[in-house]
Amino acid sequence: QVQVVESGGGLVQAGGSLRLSCAASGRTFSNYAMGWFRQAPGKDRECVAAINWSGHSTYNADSVKGRFTISRANAKNTVYLQMNSLKPEDTAVYYCAAVPNLSERYYTLEHEYYYWGQGTQVTVSS
Repeated sequence: QVQVVESGGGLVQAGGSLRLSCAASGRTFSNYAMGWFRQAPGKDRECVAAINWSGHSTYNADSVKGRFTISRANAKNTVYLQMNSLKPEDTAVYYCAAVPNLSERYYTLEHEYYYWGQGTQVTVSS
């Protein structure tokens, strides 16, 4: 199995930027498709971005399209979420997740992922 640990969350003003990192350990990172999810208080967890094992296929939710970018560095066992033009509605706990897969597809559903991090809080003030 693989362990994933998120970092980079914090408090930022609306319009600002943050970069989240997810460091993986335990197995071959490049064998895994990765995803970033978020959960705001009282809401369901939702996928905001996903990426296949090679980085060639990516997904962004409509709510973050044009503002968030997912990328990965397999040599560093790390996946990133660059978040720009942040809005108060982006406030949530952000989770990194991993699923073993070597196809060109990414995954956007919570139940498709095998491994999860503990989450990192992102708070955007207005």
